[in-house]
Amino acid sequence: MTALDWTVLVGYFVLMVVIGLWSRTKIKNVVDYFTTGGRIPWWLSGISHHMSGYSAVMFVAFAAVAFNYGITVYVWWAVSIGVGVGIGAFLFAARWNRLRAKHGVVSPLEYLARRYNLPTQQALAYSGAALKVVDIASKWVAISILLNGFTGVPMRWGILLTGVVTMAYATLGGLWADVLTDFGQFIIQAAAGIAMFVGVLSHLGGVSTLWTMWGKLPEGHGDALNGPYTPIFLIAFLFIKTFEYNGGMWNLAQRYMAAPSGSAAKKSALLSSFLWLVWPLVLFIPMCAAPLLVNPGKAEQSYVQLAQLLLPSGLIGLVLAGFFSHTMAMVASDANAISSVITRDLAPVLVKKVRELTEAGALKFARITTFTFVTVSMLIAIATNGEGVVLKIVVDLVAATMGPIAIPLMLGLLPWFRRSGPRAALVSWAIGLITWAIVKYGIGSTDTTLVVALPLATSLVIFVGLGLLLPERKDDVDDLLDSLNTDPDDSAEVAARRATALG
Repeated sequence: MTALDWTVLVGYFVLMVVIGLWSRTKIKNVVDYFTTGGRIPWWLSGISHHMSGYSAVMFVAFAAVAFNYGITVYVWWAVSIGVGVGIGAFLFAARWNRLRAKHGVVSPLEYLARRYNLPTQQALAYSGAALKVVDIASKWVAISILLNGFTGVPMRWGILLTGVVTMAYATLGGLWADVLTDFGQFIIQAAAGIAMFVGVLSHLGGVSTLWTMWGKLPEGHGDALNGPYTPIFLIAFLFIKTFEYNGGMWNLAQRYMAAPSGSAAKKSALLSSFLWLVWPLVLFIPMCAAPLLVNPGKAEQSYVQLAQLLLPSGLIGLVLAGFFSHTMAMVASDANAISSVITRDLAPVLVKKVRELTEAGALKFARITTFTFVTVSMLIAIATNGEGVVLKIVVDLVAATMGPIAIPLMLGLLPWFRRSGPRAALVSWAIGLITWAIVKYGIGSTDTTLVVALPLATSLVIFVGLGLLLPERKDDVDDLLDSLNTDPDDSAEVAARRATALG
């Protein structure tokens, strides 16, 4: 890297801290810290929702998948998310927002105590929080691999560097800082991604490369599904991503909650869905073309070598800043979501003093929790040293266990599953996780489809089946679910129209 590249990278870090300091002025209480009080415009909420799904893992682990198997990574990953978010725009987005607007819900798990009961809420909170810590540790590993490939900086120092900067702006600025850095990430990614896309096409012969390169690549690289990625895996992954990206990944529920209204949240989800279906193609095509241009020792380094081969001075720094922005934005977003769960759902149950905190004290406690989460995830990343952990965690562990955790959380929002109560939620969660452990470690299966699909299917069948066979329907749950059908202003408007008609 040249001096210009380093200047771009350092400038990015400084900008992140400035955003954190500015965002701090927008925060008066925990509601602002965790949901911005519903003041994020729908278009910014949509961009933030979209960008919160990226991290440097995409340019390490998924670049390796593209290098080894081709365009299938776009089909099973990006298309699944795009379709899933589009479905969620009509099922989940507005309902998340109305939990905040009508019931004062701040944490994505806060409503579970009323929807099911306190033990169910606590079980999902603890298991999900533990999963998030490991998930984020893998993100630190990914960015340190990229930094090492570009600059030779040791992995531990890369983790510490990105972690400290993320810790600063996430702790200070809360969700405001997350959303604004997501927008900055969107701009940086657009510039870097288009530069790489144009560089690959220019190097391989122009626009015609888009349809001629597939015949030159190894067999199957142009197929929609290739290698271990089968139709069953695709279907299972679609279900998982529909749950995960509409709120099962807690930080993304916050994007919907931060919009001004339920209808605005729906629009933000549709924008995010559109971006997922279009933009990843620009990013993945250069990764797929990598076997024609570079020969890395490890496939995980293919995107680094592409950038070093094709991009001029300054743009390499921009690409690396983009990698940092992906990971830092996702980690900050997850840290905010975890902090909201601990502050609102876990700590008040365990410690009486937390329930008695003043508004200022609760905000201070939220910041301390955010700081602690980032620190713990960094320590885990440093301890693993990154060997083989990235793709294993992101695709295997997270995808396989997210289903059992997310099903009670997400289906609990929908009126069609009001018969499924705490029994169905807890049993489906527990059996789903046990199924994953048996398949992965008891049987020792290496079949990606089986490891991902079976826990999801098991949890789904149990949750729905117990609701039908042993219903636990309650009036207060019916009232809660029915209240999420309309925005607060919508119900007032309907009442006014009825009064006018009757008059």
